[in-house]
Amino acid sequence: MTSFSIERHRFTDAEVARLAGSRDRYSNWPVVYLLNDERSIYVGETLNAAKRLRQHRDPKSHNRDMKQVRIVLGDEFNKSACLDLESQLIRYFSGDGQRQVKNRNDGVTDADYFDRHRYQPSFDAIFDALRAEDMFTKSRHEIENSDLFKLSPFKALTVEQRAAVEGILDGLFDDLAAGRDSMSVIQGAAGTGKTIVAIYLIKLLSDIAAADDIDAYESDSVFSDYFQRGFPRLAQGLRIGFVIPQQSLRTSVQAVFKRTPGLTKHMVMSQFDAGKRDEHFDLLVVDEAHRLTRRANQSSGGLNRDYRVINEKLFGRDDDAYTQLDWIRAKSTHQIFLMDSGQSVRPADISLDTQRALRDEARGAGRWHHLMTQMRVKAGTDYVGWVRDVLSGNTPDPVDLGEYDFRFFDSPTEMREAILQRERESGLSRMLAGYGYEWRSRRDPLAYDIEIGDFRMRWNSKTTDWINSPRSVDEAGSIHTVQGYDLNYVGVIIGPELYWDPVEERIRVDRDRYFDKKGKENNPKLGIVNGEAELNALIVNIYVVLMTRGMLGTYVYVHDAALRERLRGVFGNALR
Repeated sequence: MTSFSIERHRFTDAEVARLAGSRDRYSNWPVVYLLNDERSIYVGETLNAAKRLRQHRDPKSHNRDMKQVRIVLGDEFNKSACLDLESQLIRYFSGDGQRQVKNRNDGVTDADYFDRHRYQPSFDAIFDALRAEDMFTKSRHEIENSDLFKLSPFKALTVEQRAAVEGILDGLFDDLAAGRDSMSVIQGAAGTGKTIVAIYLIKLLSDIAAADDIDAYESDSVFSDYFQRGFPRLAQGLRIGFVIPQQSLRTSVQAVFKRTPGLTKHMVMSQFDAGKRDEHFDLLVVDEAHRLTRRANQSSGGLNRDYRVINEKLFGRDDDAYTQLDWIRAKSTHQIFLMDSGQSVRPADISLDTQRALRDEARGAGRWHHLMTQMRVKAGTDYVGWVRDVLSGNTPDPVDLGEYDFRFFDSPTEMREAILQRERESGLSRMLAGYGYEWRSRRDPLAYDIEIGDFRMRWNSKTTDWINSPRSVDEAGSIHTVQGYDLNYVGVIIGPELYWDPVEERIRVDRDRYFDKKGKENNPKLGIVNGEAELNALIVNIYVVLMTRGMLGTYVYVHDAALRERLRGVFGNALR
């Protein structure tokens, strides 16, 4: 472990002037520094602390009113180590949530460098020292498992994620300057980081709009040019909205936006919220755009009424041909759609033809960006396709899952015990299931929903933020509580709605054992005819989503005995 020290000073003109003349390491040595008051914090790195602190004392600086400064010095610190420490502290302060992080998000890195592993113990000790001074309220483990950390805009993007953001910015600013409309698509399978790219992009646009002359020297990131040369003028005043169809994920992102300077929770909305707003948006970013719906029967009478009102407001009449995708395009000048057709889970979701047309339109305009690298599941990119192949009834070649903890269980009780053990060890370990079980506990809180022999569990008692609720470790989550989230370990029950037909020798759907009413609802008038093939495809999508939530491991139990034996042999090809 390399040695370090943390010096603490008042952040005043007089103290900064005194520091400038006191030590050479304040003017010619790589350091990391923290500026804070009770509600805010800024983390920086520099080779000239004296000069940088004087810049922060400039009357135009956003950080002039900070009260304290801490300077982290290390005998073996270099520029790369300081950039690394700065980025880690920014991420942890953002995830801790005690103070608003005043940094831009374009300077967060995760670059490798010589002897990097030797610095990490010192960085851990620096975190502990700062926590001992109440700069952090949570442990690193608690922070890493929090939504504030996982959904934070302060992320180090991968090469392809950076390329997507840069491509979006180039196209958007060209279109803004030319005064023309635009539509972009970011496509990627589960776990490729689409939501993170969206959050990062919205924060970056907010920072660009707020940039001033002092920001010119703040970083040398790949996005630095956008803070100069007229881009801030184009970004200023943009009305930006972030549409998230899933209620639970939307609530979590609202909490993140509330804690992030330049963003507000009101920017995050449902597609109904966007349609009902009076203002026209310059830009609407739509996460999980494949979950936008057609004009089908909604989950409540109020939403059916809202659908009609929005159609009449936007198009002058209520017509079944209008979809929620049409709402988004009518309400905004520029759109960015993040989508994965493999995650459509209900028949009323916009059709595959509509999704393909959207993708083709964006590709034709040079506004299509593809994310391919699996960021969530440590088993790698091949895992997602392998799971889909298996559940589609194929027998794919064996796949190397490396250190990923994939297990196949003969007993749901044993799987639940294993998940509880992972929860004690790592946290964020949950039981999940498909819709092969009726939700009886919704009407009778004492009833059990999932019963398999002596094994009994209830469905999620909450529909928003279920993962973080105290009772979630004793319940089973559905697709609508976990889509878009990262967990450490998941135990997935493949319910009786999927079974093995020994006569036809294929996986089939038992429609009577599938209890998501909206998931099997037909609407011939709109061309929504949900036959066995269509329902099978949606159910496979659901299980692919469920089985790609666990970053460190996935455990599987199959209800139907014949299907269990069939899948044992296929899944067994990957068991370690």
